[in-house]
Amino acid sequence: MTSTRTAAEHEPIARVLPMLTVPHLDREFDYLVSAEQSDDAQPGVRVRVRFHGRLVDGFILERRSDTDHAGKLGWLDRVVSAEPVLTPEIRRLVDAVAARYAGIRADVLRLAIPPRHARAERDIATAETPLTFEPPDPTPWSGYRGGESFLTALAEARAVRAVWQALPGESWADRFADMAAATLCGGRGVVAVVPDQRDVDALYASTVARLGKDAASTVVALSAGLGPSARYRRWLAALRGNASVVIGTRSAVFAPVTALGLVLIWDDGDDTLAEPRAPYPHARDVAMLRAHQMRCAAVIGGYARTAEAQALVRSGWAHDLVATRPVLRARAPRVVALENDGFQQERDAAAHSARLPSVALQAARTALQAERPVLVQVPRRGYVPSLACAKCRTVARCRHCTGPLSLTDRLTTGAVCRWCGRHDSTLRCVRCGSDAVRAVVIGSRRTAEELGRAFPGTTIVTSSGESMVSTVEDGPVVAVATPGAEPAAPHGYGAALLLDAWALLGRQDLRAAEDTLRRWLGAAALVRPHSEGGAVVVVAEASLPTVQCLVRWDPVGAAEAELDSRAEVGLPPSVHIAALDGTSDGVSALLETAGLPGDLAGPMDVLGPVDLPLGARRPAGLDPDAEVIRMLVRVRRDQGLELASTLRRATGVLSARRDHELVRVQVDPLHIG
Repeated sequence: MTSTRTAAEHEPIARVLPMLTVPHLDREFDYLVSAEQSDDAQPGVRVRVRFHGRLVDGFILERRSDTDHAGKLGWLDRVVSAEPVLTPEIRRLVDAVAARYAGIRADVLRLAIPPRHARAERDIATAETPLTFEPPDPTPWSGYRGGESFLTALAEARAVRAVWQALPGESWADRFADMAAATLCGGRGVVAVVPDQRDVDALYASTVARLGKDAASTVVALSAGLGPSARYRRWLAALRGNASVVIGTRSAVFAPVTALGLVLIWDDGDDTLAEPRAPYPHARDVAMLRAHQMRCAAVIGGYARTAEAQALVRSGWAHDLVATRPVLRARAPRVVALENDGFQQERDAAAHSARLPSVALQAARTALQAERPVLVQVPRRGYVPSLACAKCRTVARCRHCTGPLSLTDRLTTGAVCRWCGRHDSTLRCVRCGSDAVRAVVIGSRRTAEELGRAFPGTTIVTSSGESMVSTVEDGPVVAVATPGAEPAAPHGYGAALLLDAWALLGRQDLRAAEDTLRRWLGAAALVRPHSEGGAVVVVAEASLPTVQCLVRWDPVGAAEAELDSRAEVGLPPSVHIAALDGTSDGVSALLETAGLPGDLAGPMDVLGPVDLPLGARRPAGLDPDAEVIRMLVRVRRDQGLELASTLRRATGVLSARRDHELVRVQVDPLHIG
């Protein structure tokens, strides 16, 4: 059958990128296009090609009249769809992301383009007549320095970039909807990326309400919770120009919006915006790459601020979009911490040892008496998620898998392993033999039980990732929530109690302080202003720098200090770091093949080896018994692309040789160790 094919009359060669995840095969291959396929086989369409005897998926990158291949060319097996899903814009972005993160283009394409569903392609119509939109009311932006002129710049389709510091009590979704409306008025499209489904729903509702019901079809929401067909249908609506606003989680940053004018990122410090699959891109960095390529506007917003966002401001790539201090003081609640002075010690001797000191109980009691809800934030869900020996403080672990033991409720006898789920009915310390245990961490359900005894007759609501509550009613209600699962109160909380600060600040994580402040500010922003009696009590020493930033409500100052401290010790974003995870032989072979240290045009450090950090996943494909190490390669900020290119090339060489196990390469990982 193949011998009877006739090559296309014009440009009979298709340059195809096969979807192969082998590093040394991350390149284009030429195939012959038959006359029957010629009309459909256009750049950007999906095809099936035969590669080493098996059929694989691929994308046509271009049509050519000649080829560089000296041997005989194979034929395209078939054109899967005539839909050009790989647009030139997305192709450039995929290339840039793969280069930035030393990855394979096929891996990035899997993140950027969802699987095909034929029925969705048939059902989606082409773009209709463009809608007209009313400009947003600039009044809510008057409290921000340059806020009104920023909206004007969006409406004029200018490439303004900003790091936006949302005010406490501000409806961030409404302000994002204002930005989207202004951009649409300028005839441009919008991509908005948020951490989770609850944020997607909130932003979608606000945007549709701002644009009007007639414009609802121009807004689509993309998230992992959608079925494959629904997700592809909405993605196609953006590709064909029917949808001008795409709202979604991290992979939505690749959405093919026509005439992109604005990229929005909310709460870029949230871990869920970092892709857990190779090449491990962060949605914030992909958004900034896309804004740079498209020369469009970009906004990173949040109640807190990351060091990476502050680095963009310091470099001049973005500018501050913050409120004036008088406006901030009028909007913020009063924040109280534990003072280390004799007066408080005399008034409450147990203030520094009690989990709920009297100042926190009094703030909650005052709000409840005023018929206002109270928010209690605790770092851990469950009842008692971690146990230790009451005598020698050794952490209680499962005898089968060494996982941490926990209590599920007050009535259960014994403990349950959080890893394997086995029940241990006879707790006994392996170190000293004691059968007495104590709680290392108190969970949200145990906290709710304690508060129920402290405030009898009061409704207690618990909210966590496993059972999230969206809203609570006004009135005497206590909401106990884990970070990120705080329910919304229609008119704001009367008080917020931030408990177990040590569990957040004491984590073995270089981002512990930054992440703690982000979680605290997210909860405190839900509280009424101080003028309306709103109060926030953080159960931590007031002298701690992170607590001081919360008391002053100074996320910008905290980000500045964090950026300076990271520069002093040589951590991102002041430098670029590549983490190499694999066997000792594999990592050594990769460094030798890459010529590191020594081949880069500038100073560099090779740090390690060390054991794979606790909590980091083992690289796929390694022998379960193999010892995995991590080595770090650190270079200057301006050497990042050169380092990624060097490691990418070396990974391809080792892949072709097949004499060592492949090494996982992560550029600027979120958690280094």
